[in-house]
Amino acid sequence: MQDKNFDQLANKFAKNIYGTPKGEVRSAVLWRDLSQALSYFDDQKLHILDAGGGFGFFTQKLAKLGHKVTLCDISAEMLAIAKSQINDYETENQHQLEIELLHAPIQALNVEQHGQFDLVMCHAVAEWLSDAENTLSALTKLVKPTGLFSLMFYNKEAMRFHSLISGNFDYVAADFRVKKKVGLTPTHPLYIHDVKNWVSNWKMELVSESGVRVIHDYLKINQPPNFDFNQLIEMELKYSQLPPYIAFGRYVHFMTKWRSEI
Repeated sequence: MQDKNFDQLANKFAKNIYGTPKGEVRSAVLWRDLSQALSYFDDQKLHILDAGGGFGFFTQKLAKLGHKVTLCDISAEMLAIAKSQINDYETENQHQLEIELLHAPIQALNVEQHGQFDLVMCHAVAEWLSDAENTLSALTKLVKPTGLFSLMFYNKEAMRFHSLISGNFDYVAADFRVKKKVGLTPTHPLYIHDVKNWVSNWKMELVSESGVRVIHDYLKINQPPNFDFNQLIEMELKYSQLPPYIAFGRYVHFMTKWRSEI
């Protein structure tokens, strides 16, 4: 089974991911978590890998802070969007970003050729992989002994709950198998407990755990007259790291580090 390549959906994907309210929520939660992770390194200039990073939304934000980032993606179209955005920024600001664009599947990444990184990010990739466990396990080898691994994945239990409260009982009963999948519906959503077991097997441990979109996707269609989107962002940030709300996140974000062996 082949892993998903977003070449044909590149522009739609880029617009849907961060150019929408749900994308703003995702960005806010992830950037909060990443900012906390950066403080872990005491303001050092970091070497960062964005594995399967698409057009490099966070690659570009991190490079603008002065970090060196390698953006790897299987989609040439995604990398073309990244290159265009990077060029526009550099031209406008007369400042060159330290970004390496690497057109390759993340399975091709290896320590011998690419070295190790202070921070490895793999966001919204695992749920498109036919063998997520082994692919991600290989990716952890690129994390320095003092480094961090930022992993965000599509939460199967939240997918089920959203379908249940939407009345899509046949979809749930069929275990989400349909004749025709929507283009941006992940093909291999994951259970939180499975990914936690993987983290343990890799000899890593959680630094932080966040639900991404723990409120947004469950909002009623009709909102009160005083509904404030900025307040929604505040609430998402407030509840994203509190149980039981984490489990409601459409995505779940783990920040992990190597386990200390005593």
